[in-house]
Amino acid sequence: MSSVPLEVSQSRGTLSTPSPWLIALGLAAGPVVALGFTRFAYALLLPAMREDLDWSYTTAGGITTANAVGYILGAGSAAWWARTFGARQVFVGGMLISAVSLLASGVSGDFTYLTVVRFIGGLSTAVVFVVGSALASRIHATSAKHSAKLVSIYMAGVGIGVILSGFVIPAVLSHFGNRGWSAGWLVMGILAVIATVVAGIAAGRIEKAGPASANRPSMKFLLPTFAWYLLYGAGYVSYMTFVIALLNAQGLTRWSTALFFIVLGTASAAATLFLWGKIIGRLSSAQGPAVVSLVVLIGVLPVLLWGGIVPALVSAVIFGAGFMAGPTAATVIAKRSLPASAWTGGIAALTVAFSVGQGIGPVVSGIMSDTSFGISGGLWLSVVLLAVSGLIVSFQKERDGSKTA
Repeated sequence: MSSVPLEVSQSRGTLSTPSPWLIALGLAAGPVVALGFTRFAYALLLPAMREDLDWSYTTAGGITTANAVGYILGAGSAAWWARTFGARQVFVGGMLISAVSLLASGVSGDFTYLTVVRFIGGLSTAVVFVVGSALASRIHATSAKHSAKLVSIYMAGVGIGVILSGFVIPAVLSHFGNRGWSAGWLVMGILAVIATVVAGIAAGRIEKAGPASANRPSMKFLLPTFAWYLLYGAGYVSYMTFVIALLNAQGLTRWSTALFFIVLGTASAAATLFLWGKIIGRLSSAQGPAVVSLVVLIGVLPVLLWGGIVPALVSAVIFGAGFMAGPTAATVIAKRSLPASAWTGGIAALTVAFSVGQGIGPVVSGIMSDTSFGISGGLWLSVVLLAVSGLIVSFQKERDGSKTA
């Protein structure tokens, strides 16, 4: 899986070239949909869906896993799609399919139907996320410092999507009740269509890639990073899937949990925009991911150790500030360690590991939540996985990607 650098277009007829920062912000509409809407909005809709559809936590986790399986296949095939049809076209087309899958999620409560729709949505959003990450990496390909910041702007789209979900979904559920989960998906789908237009304009400002290089360097030296990303994906997504259910079980109101989600998204967007690009760009390939795992682990603890709105908001700030630093770190490490022709393939391969973790985590956490351990028992799994991930990645060595071409 490989690609070659994509540079910001220097001209579009008589139009002036937009700022690289604006292009990155436009591309950020991709993760707004891919993760903010398609994946994380499910946490807000899950309690209503469980109540209305009479689901167990295991069933709820199964829907997440169907999405994650699609995500795995999408991440694994993203470089091929981009190489075959063009990165810009695949990025925008994937967003359109993602928008349709969101709309379709609100049509029926049939478990089999939702499993298929969520699978398709997972596949398309993975392609969007991987190809968009590679596009963002190449906006300022000649400067590692600026490139890391632009990747951070792109990743901040996840936090923006979480914020929007935190405002919209509780409002919909308050109006329609638990059966309003279908309307929640429909609203997310409409917003995703708008985001697709924004992302398409930004992608149009990036030049097409040239022929793909046949040179595919080995990525065995990144094995600790692959292991870290798999465990990290399993740990963080278990929290994101079931934390709202835990807060509901602790007695928090719908608008209290909405506030939690909005604070989490705001912390994510702010930290990703202004903090992590600088930090990860300066830390080693072992230090960056380890710090991310530690911060996210600390963020999980408050809701497990104490109940109430204050611990929940503390958790939202810390966890929110850290969780999207994982994909930022993985993207920066791939760019730092691999030749430019292998960036898309490297990001895609790492995202596959991430996706496998995201598929395993909710199922295991859901099974534990259905036992006497309860929801909190399932979420303690996140703490263990995040701790182990940080230890494993400490074995990652540095490599200069420019010397592996």
